Amino acid sequence: MISRRKEQYPIGPSLRQYLQHFGRMAEMPAVYDDLLRFTAAMPYENPSGRETLWLTVAYAPEAMAELQPRLTRLYAMLKIGGDLSHAEHLAVERVDFGDFGNSRPFRIRIINLFNGNADHYYVKQGDASRIYGLELEHLLSPFRINYLVHGNTLVEEHIAGIPGDMFIRDQLAREDLNRVRVAKEFVKFAERCYLRLLGDMRAVNYVVDITPDFEEVQYRVRPVDFDQQCYEGRLEVYRPHLFPDNKPVEELVRTHLNVPTIVQYRQEERSQTARRIRAESRRFHGLMGTMEKSDVAPPEHVALLARELDEYHGVAEFGSMRTMAALVMHHLQRLISDRIHS
Repeated sequence: MISRRKEQYPIGPSLRQYLQHFGRMAEMPAVYDDLLRFTAAMPYENPSGRETLWLTVAYAPEAMAELQPRLTRLYAMLKIGGDLSHAEHLAVERVDFGDFGNSRPFRIRIINLFNGNADHYYVKQGDASRIYGLELEHLLSPFRINYLVHGNTLVEEHIAGIPGDMFIRDQLAREDLNRVRVAKEFVKFAERCYLRLLGDMRAVNYVVDITPDFEEVQYRVRPVDFDQQCYEGRLEVYRPHLFPDNKPVEELVRTHLNVPTIVQYRQEERSQTARRIRAESRRFHGLMGTMEKSDVAPPEHVALLARELDEYHGVAEFGSMRTMAALVMHHLQRLISDRIHS
């Protein structure tokens, strides 16, 4: 479905103005380039002993001594508004590097020296289309997203959950799994991605958050990778159930949900999305107006996606549009406009 690494797009003046207005910009330490100067790396193994795509990296002692206060300050800015008086007991326990990702992320593990509790955040290369994906997730999904931008550096909060590939491998066969609830949440997750054209939701790019409830267990599926926000030209990229590694989930849905129920859950998600647009109307339309002025995909991707959306909707309306922002807006209007204005 996706044949090559995505092109990176700079954060333009209009987007920077939007981010400043809504509190996403911050005077943060510039650390990304310094994080690249590690002197050693080894594969990171998860707690069960399996190797992952991440590399745990090491720095010369003098370099780490310089990075420590800057990285703890970044965490304090992300979590507690930069008040360093509440961060003196925090330290960097580990730095991991992901050369596999478009944004080449660093994952920073912060530990509380008083009680050993750990948390993570990410330092990445700034990319306009990724930031639009983060903002659309914040505005149109049930979840809030915490991130900051400075220059061309993007700092993101960790999104907790079981990685999708691990959930499929380790959880789907469990006897105590509520398969109907899992199927429902994957239908709603897939619909959210399709509504706002968030692509590449392979199993490694989302997590499943499992929360015990008073009678049952709740499951929530959340994307953790936003690089492919309305970037690709093929419509299938925006349909999570079409990715081969999601086939076990698709089979679960088809086994435990009939067609009327699937349609019901999709309609529920469309109605909820419409309510969120109404509630955040000024911010949403400001974001889309900003995206209209930004390059977030090659022109040939825009043209291809316009043709495929015309075919999907059975119209001849998308072909005249020249930006991904226009395609996203018109696609949303086609699917949920009656709910936005009701």
